[in-house]
Amino acid sequence: MAGEWAQVDYSIYHTKDQVFEEVEQLVAANPKIMRLDEVVAPEERTPSTPAYASPLKVVTVEPGGLSNNHNKKLRLLLNYGEHGRELITVEVALRLLASLADPGPALARSVQRGHSPHLLKHLLHSSVFKIVPMENEVGRAAVERGQLCERKNGRSVDTNRNWEVHWGFKEKDYDPKEEFPGTRPFSEPETAAMLRVAQHFKPHVWMNAHSGMEALFMPYDHMAHIPEGTAALATQDVLQQLNNISCGGRCAVGSGGKSVGYLAHGTATDYMYERLGVPLSFTWEIYGDTKAHFNDCFRMFNPVTQAQFDEVVGNWTDAVFAHRVWH
Repeated sequence: MAGEWAQVDYSIYHTKDQVFEEVEQLVAANPKIMRLDEVVAPEERTPSTPAYASPLKVVTVEPGGLSNNHNKKLRLLLNYGEHGRELITVEVALRLLASLADPGPALARSVQRGHSPHLLKHLLHSSVFKIVPMENEVGRAAVERGQLCERKNGRSVDTNRNWEVHWGFKEKDYDPKEEFPGTRPFSEPETAAMLRVAQHFKPHVWMNAHSGMEALFMPYDHMAHIPEGTAALATQDVLQQLNNISCGGRCAVGSGGKSVGYLAHGTATDYMYERLGVPLSFTWEIYGDTKAHFNDCFRMFNPVTQAQFDEVVGNWTDAVFAHRVWH
């Protein structure tokens, strides 16, 4: 049966090394608006947590020109590739970086949807992006070695369960093979480095890209309801519009805890909203083949044809250019 499962087609997808080669080329070609940094969190070694390092590569994109002061700009922190098996999210990150380097085609498509070209250009030049193309490099390397179902990092921790909000809580159907949250909040270098970026950058928008289904989630993941207040209602409105723009109206919209079918504890999106006060905190689930066998992980989480690939990557790159995301 295993021979029937879909495999990665590297004529369509980039390898991990190719991803960062392309990232470096884009940054080098656009030094006035792009910068690539590695963020390394201090390592806390104990007998129960062996040495492990995974620097976080972060691309700063400031379309109005790189500066040292972002206080008056809209700040967006966008994360891709948190789970190794979700290759398609990394491809969206690559396309997004290329589109920010040359935004003309993406802006033209937004104008075709009725958006003002002058407003879009103003918003773009008044914004700064921190983009993580691939959070989980070690998990991704395992996928490329043939472990196509791997979502965890190199220490078998799901970094999207390693954040402090409601960390370590176990539901009755808790699966340690899928959701191991680590030995303590922020025990993992990927999570600790992302926290450092977020604390310093103070984003207005957080978006964590995943695949496995088609959904647009807001807090909360660990409770089956959304926050109260006008900001939450505005967030729902943004997601409904994105559903129409990028998902053809198919996406589930609402809180992750209510819509995904299970509660998730220790997630990045809940922390960004609850602890750091990021007003627009999203999780975008950009693709899922719900008919795939549960062992057919590549097919379940990633498009397998060029046409599907192009549609998903194009739609979810354009989603970032939807002015409602920034407004």
